[in-house]
Amino acid sequence: MPSKKLIRRAAALASIVALGATLAACANDPVAEQYLSGDTKGYISGEFQVQEIAPDDRGEPVAWSGVTEHGDELSSDDTSGMVTVVNFWYADCAPCRTEAPHLEKVWQDHQDGDVAFVGINIENEAETARAFAETFGITYPSLIDGKGGEAKLAFAAATPLQATPITLVLDREGRVAARIISAIDSPSVLNTLVDDVLEEAA
Repeated sequence: MPSKKLIRRAAALASIVALGATLAACANDPVAEQYLSGDTKGYISGEFQVQEIAPDDRGEPVAWSGVTEHGDELSSDDTSGMVTVVNFWYADCAPCRTEAPHLEKVWQDHQDGDVAFVGINIENEAETARAFAETFGITYPSLIDGKGGEAKLAFAAATPLQATPITLVLDREGRVAARIISAIDSPSVLNTLVDDVLEEAA
C-alpha cells in the first residue's frame, strides 16, 4: 500500500502537470543593486516551478527582520526551530491575489503545529497591506519591506528571487529547503513541501 508521503507527492505532481509552464507571474529584477535603487517596476513573465533542496545542499540560515503591517517587530528569532513559509507579494500583483486564499488555507492547516507563516510585502505601505489581508482573509503577518528592502535582500543572498510571487519553505534551522516560483493554484503543493520538511525532524 502506498505511503501517505507518496500519495501526497502524486497529488502534488498532478497539480504541477495541470499547471504546466503556462502560468505567468509578475516579476521583479533580483539584482540587489537595482532593488536598492528602487527599480522594482520592470516586469517579466515567469513559469511555475517547484524546487526542493536536499538537506546536505542547503545554505546557511537566513537571518531576517522587519516590522509588520500592524507595527510589530518580527524576525527569524521569533520563528527559530519552526518550519517557516515565507511569501513575497504586493497588492497589485494579480497572481498574488489569486494565490492568497490557498496560502491562508495551508496556514490554517498547520498553525497548530511547528509552522510559521510570514509574508514579505515588497512594495506597499502598511495600510494597503492591511486592506489586502482583510479583503482576502489573511491572518498571518507580513513585513512591510518596500522602502529599505532589508528582508528581501537577506533572502536574496541565499536564493534567487526573480519572480513575484515566490514562496519559500525554510527548515527548522532557517535554511531554504524549497521554493515555489509563481502563484500556487491550490494548497496541495505547498502542503506537501511543508509536511516533507516537518518530517525531516520527526
